[in-house]
Amino acid sequence: MHLRSISTALVAAATALALAACGSDSGDDGADHEHDSPAAEVSGGGTEDEGTVLDQPFDKPELVLTDTHGEPYDFAAETAGHATLLYFGYTHCPDICPLTMSNIAVAAASLTEEQRADLRVVFVTTDPERDTPESLGAWLQAQDPGFTGLTGDFATVQEAARSLGVHIEPSYEDENGDIVSTHGTQVIAFLPTDDRAHVVYTEGVTAETFERDLPKLLAGELP
Repeated sequence: MHLRSISTALVAAATALALAACGSDSGDDGADHEHDSPAAEVSGGGTEDEGTVLDQPFDKPELVLTDTHGEPYDFAAETAGHATLLYFGYTHCPDICPLTMSNIAVAAASLTEEQRADLRVVFVTTDPERDTPESLGAWLQAQDPGFTGLTGDFATVQEAARSLGVHIEPSYEDENGDIVSTHGTQVIAFLPTDDRAHVVYTEGVTAETFERDLPKLLAGELP
């Protein structure tokens, strides 16, 4: 067992502190600029290259949002019976979000075709005012065409994230005119056997960790 076992209450408290305050320019192109797109600032939480096993798994949230084709997507129904990785972030994020999704994409590429078809990777935007279905789809296409992107009402997204111990806040414009979005950096892993979240990964986890763990998650096993 590579993973630490920890109570759900402690994970919810600790990982809520593992926040990325990501800034991007106030334009619509999402380009990163060294002088106005600060690196994500993370406080609290662990950065160990492993996941954390929950002693009390999280229930899958009843969440219906809009996918990148503009169609309703029922998260619980669409991912039922599949190993699922869920991440809350946004496309203008200059560092942690693209790195996290890239790490998952690299690991997913190592799976067999059958395993890849069975895996669900869902990215829910925390910046729905700027992340339209079209822009979110284009961003995820560059990561992995098999990933699912969802956008919708912020309050709905925030409630779902909170139920999983992930803290997010509405985007705002700072004094420099940069848009800042604060969000938890956890990847939540649901097992196919009971559709509950059993493992939480933080921003320190690498592609190698996901590559090691995904086959077992797909088999309904803890890594």
